[in-house]
Amino acid sequence: MASHDSGKIVSRDDEKMVASQPEKIVYGHDGMMVASQEKPGILYDERVGDSNGSESTDEFTWTVEEETAVRRKLDKVIVPLTTFLYLLCFLDRANVGNARIQGMGTDLNLVGVRFNWVTSIFYIIYMFVEVPSNILLKIIGPKYYLPLLVCGFGFVSVCTAFVKTFSGLLTARAFLGIFEGGVMPGLAFFITCFYKREELLLRVGIYVSAASMAGAFGGLLATALARIPPWGVSTMVIHTWRNIFFFEGIITMLAGLGAPFLMPTTPAECWFLNERERRIAFERLVMKNGADENEQVEFHHVTRSIFNINNYICALGFFLINITVQGISLFMPTILKDLGWTATKAQLYTVPPYVCACCVAIAVAFVSDKTNRRGIYLAGFTFLAIAGFSILRWATDPNVRYAGVFLITLGAFPGGPGFLSWAMNNASGPAIRAVSGAYVVTLGTAGGVLATWTYVSKEAPKYPTGHTINLAGQIGVLVLSLAGIAYCKWENRQRNLGKRDHRLNGRSAREIKDLGYRHPEFRYIT
Repeated sequence: MASHDSGKIVSRDDEKMVASQPEKIVYGHDGMMVASQEKPGILYDERVGDSNGSESTDEFTWTVEEETAVRRKLDKVIVPLTTFLYLLCFLDRANVGNARIQGMGTDLNLVGVRFNWVTSIFYIIYMFVEVPSNILLKIIGPKYYLPLLVCGFGFVSVCTAFVKTFSGLLTARAFLGIFEGGVMPGLAFFITCFYKREELLLRVGIYVSAASMAGAFGGLLATALARIPPWGVSTMVIHTWRNIFFFEGIITMLAGLGAPFLMPTTPAECWFLNERERRIAFERLVMKNGADENEQVEFHHVTRSIFNINNYICALGFFLINITVQGISLFMPTILKDLGWTATKAQLYTVPPYVCACCVAIAVAFVSDKTNRRGIYLAGFTFLAIAGFSILRWATDPNVRYAGVFLITLGAFPGGPGFLSWAMNNASGPAIRAVSGAYVVTLGTAGGVLATWTYVSKEAPKYPTGHTINLAGQIGVLVLSLAGIAYCKWENRQRNLGKRDHRLNGRSAREIKDLGYRHPEFRYIT
């Protein structure tokens, strides 16, 4: 990494990427790879400044101020765009909970566990789509593939406004899972194509915080849309809950159609940067990992992603976090209505917890990026969620129980971006990052399937089983976070002692470069 002192020069010499150079990779103070002249086989070409505080080659140089300016320009387009698209994704996913208390449950006869099946079918389909969708994304490119998915789930939302039966609603939710399945891992991978490793969590944290933004905005929007007077034709009158699906779907489709005009394919093709800035945006990432951003996904990339122990920890943690995040998103309106409140009051009272959760999630992501730590924040915030579910499980006063909802959203919502970023931070190489992101989210999505069965109508209004499952899950998140810290520290220590150096033996330069996180000089973020 280049020093961040004012006016210093950062540079990259393409010839230094050739593995025949007798170089060894070491690490700077921030845990990122830097190169020194000792051992054959270079994986990364990211270097610290020399004694004069600058580096230069005859190829290309830029200052830290220029790189900062480029990063800020990226932030003005990439972050708002991904955040808005994921907000629409989560809005169209969770609006079924808002629609339920606005009359959908009565109109479609969603008695017993029928609503649980409606929510469950979405996550079952969603789970099996994520990995193949991200592989398609890598082949097709994000500029058109991600907007296509957005238009797809927007269209399904519009169609949901016209369903008349339970089976029709099940079908619509299954198609929604097909289109939404690739969005979260796809956007996560898209972000990694523009930012350095240590810059990721804040950006991923902001875009994933759209889930809590959607919860807040969804309650307000559902209240307003449900009040639109009935309209349509005699055979299909659009009213109350149908308005929610119809108008939210139209908004989503319009956003999807406009997205390709804003979405760049690679840093070198950003329309909002000039020629020099585009090269800086590209070169700074080549310095970061020395890998080809256009490398194709091969079978060994899939196996390395699957057998990465850190991915197991993050996937299981994401699974447990999703039980809470998805469950609360789907059932909060119902839980609040069962406190004895009207449908309108329940809708509006979902807003404050989500607003607070959004602010806290972004703040945690910011601090985590600054300190280059992940696990400690994941572990710390579980105590809030543990306290919140304890209140919901045993308290009886409605106001106290509502306070418990606040603690749950504050404690659980930072966990999703935390685990996802932790996994992608420790997955080196574009192809492995693409598969790892989808793999972690896929296993994590199974938590969404379980979440749909944690709150069943026969246990209203206390829902003891649901609160107990979530309480146990948050304790599990605490244990996994601490285990992840311990594993990453242990593995880094083994590499410091040279116990992974044998992985370089007998390998060609290309094979060494392709080792990714298995390279002896790679260091895990804890």
